Amino acid sequence: MNRTVLITGASRGIGKACAELFAKEGADLILICLKSKRELRRFASSLTERYGTSCRLFFGDVGDVHFIDDIFEQIDRLDVLVNNAGISYTGLLHLMTPDEWQHIMNVNLNSCFYTARRAIPLMLNDHHGHIINISSVWGNAGASMEVAYSASKAGINGFTKALAKELAPSHICVNAVACGIIDTDMNRHLSSEELSSIKEEIPADRLGTPAEIAQIVLQLANAPDYLTGQIITVDGGWT
Repeated sequence: MNRTVLITGASRGIGKACAELFAKEGADLILICLKSKRELRRFASSLTERYGTSCRLFFGDVGDVHFIDDIFEQIDRLDVLVNNAGISYTGLLHLMTPDEWQHIMNVNLNSCFYTARRAIPLMLNDHHGHIINISSVWGNAGASMEVAYSASKAGINGFTKALAKELAPSHICVNAVACGIIDTDMNRHLSSEELSSIKEEIPADRLGTPAEIAQIVLQLANAPDYLTGQIITVDGGWT
């Protein structure tokens, strides 16, 4: 039986690259995004055409618990959950509004709780499963001007380690990928000068690609269940 894989933030970047690799593996996909509806529909059609994979699409805010609950009411089996959806905020903390802070936490961190709490019973039924959370090196080290983003990713790291211990006896793995600077739309706001300065600090002398992160995600989904509770840093040797 094909694996069923749910990916949030699937219309672009890391989520889109993950969907591509899992489709090649023959998985049935459940893909979620908020805004890029046309792009996701086109992408899903291309996956079905090329790989014969089944794609179920949902459009909404992963930071809304009711939206997530509605999705899971329509799912009766899940093998892999990839919590990829995320947003950033750059600015001084004292200028950030409480609503902006809460929005970051809802999308980046609370969504992991909303999806995991509904995915776990499905995985318990089959005595296996993989939950893979997309984190950041800033969750390990923190970044000036990105306090909320750093805090949300640090929360994901703690969430991952704690939940892995809780679910290990049930053969459900929970891991996270702490990404360095990846060439995605989230980093398009950086100027060419800023990018050049960052690249000089990275031993690999370049940004990472979504395909590289997707490859790590796929490897974690295929790993034995003794590999759990890990925060895998993928940053070109930067940190």
